[in-house]
Amino acid sequence: MPRGRRGGRVSALEGCREEEAPPAADAVPSVLWASGQQPESAAELILLRGIFEIRRDSCDVVLSERVLRWQPIQPERPTGFSDRPKSLKIVLNPQSHKKEATQVYYEKVEPLLKIAGIKTDVTVTEYEGHAVSLLKECELQGFDGVVCVGGDGSASEVAHALLLSAQTNAGVETDSILTPVRAQLPLGVIPAGSTNVLAHSLHGISHVVTATLHIIMGHIQPVDVCTFSTTGKFLRFGFSAMFGFGGRALALAEKHRWMSPNQRMDFAVIKALAKLKPEECEISFLPVNDPQDLGERRAQGSLKSDCNDQWQMIQGQFLNVSIMAIPCLCSVAPRGLAPNTRLNNGSMALIISRNTSRPEFIKHLKRYASVKNQFNFPFVETYTVEEVKVHPRSNSSGHNPEEEDVPHETATGSSFPWNVDGDLMEVASEVHVRVHPRLINLYGKSMEETNDSKVTCSCL
Repeated sequence: MPRGRRGGRVSALEGCREEEAPPAADAVPSVLWASGQQPESAAELILLRGIFEIRRDSCDVVLSERVLRWQPIQPERPTGFSDRPKSLKIVLNPQSHKKEATQVYYEKVEPLLKIAGIKTDVTVTEYEGHAVSLLKECELQGFDGVVCVGGDGSASEVAHALLLSAQTNAGVETDSILTPVRAQLPLGVIPAGSTNVLAHSLHGISHVVTATLHIIMGHIQPVDVCTFSTTGKFLRFGFSAMFGFGGRALALAEKHRWMSPNQRMDFAVIKALAKLKPEECEISFLPVNDPQDLGERRAQGSLKSDCNDQWQMIQGQFLNVSIMAIPCLCSVAPRGLAPNTRLNNGSMALIISRNTSRPEFIKHLKRYASVKNQFNFPFVETYTVEEVKVHPRSNSSGHNPEEEDVPHETATGSSFPWNVDGDLMEVASEVHVRVHPRLINLYGKSMEETNDSKVTCSCL
């Protein structure tokens, strides 16, 4: 491109194209570009310099008095970062309350990955039934990992598919999984949903750029995963679950998806509190006295979880039962729903709220948003466990099919709603939850210390 006349308009020169740049511009060393010097116009006044996107490439742009030059930036992989991913499959969630939501978040993520020199392949998928085949394709194509742009439900579905794909590849019978196989691909979670407990627990904050930078730097965090099964049949993989109040509130929210996520959750919590009823059930669990000792015994293969003399059993009426393998940090619980557990200590937190008055139970829920101990109530019990069995005894408590917005009966009898990572799971019988240490690798870093800032929930 010819230069403009002296005193005329500024001409544009692209330093990487021979046909568009003069010979002197083609031979510009990268050192000169980095220092801001130009061979033809080293003494020429530089008006503006910066990094801009041109034709979807990040370019070093220099504007002088007479010429606009740009040079595409070729990222270099720093030494000591051999574990950084080179290519990623990015999965977007099309089931968002706003179809554009995950795409907007992806547009924030994609430029950062591109600058880091990471190749990406984007897939918009309806996780039901398609995720396993999608992830098999990822393994065959040699991707280093999978990134889910979405909330807890989407991230849990992709993690479930990753682990299920690993079982299939290893020839493990997926109808009854006793000893799962570790997932081959790491998983990155970009928070873009109404609830982002997994990403918040992993990064210490629910922040898109922070999550993306952990992926770019190749930070790998092993995370414990739970298996959920009933009567010997495998149901799914997950990180946390709630039965009773937590499950019933989610079931109510799912019936009002025409509302925005925050509105329907506030509505469901208030309505579940208005119809607060306990569940008559029997809870058996295998306690862990020392999580570090548990990890050592698992590594040595000396742990026998089927010893009946170690199991403990409690029964009665319970308002809520929480089983969590991760701290479950979130905006309404800055210390976490389960602050006494970690991402990979080989144990779960079992938190039981026995039957009490509605005001006392509300005080317990509000305590999560403060720095005070939310378990310092006489009706709340906490245990560190590695296995839990929840067996509901009642068939009608809180599940009248004639009432509106209450979980209905299935063909096999009354179904009980479970909240598993923000997804509704309805089961009509006993549920067996077992933790499996470090079963999956996630992109992130463990956050031992969290900010104790006070956050309140508008619905309470």
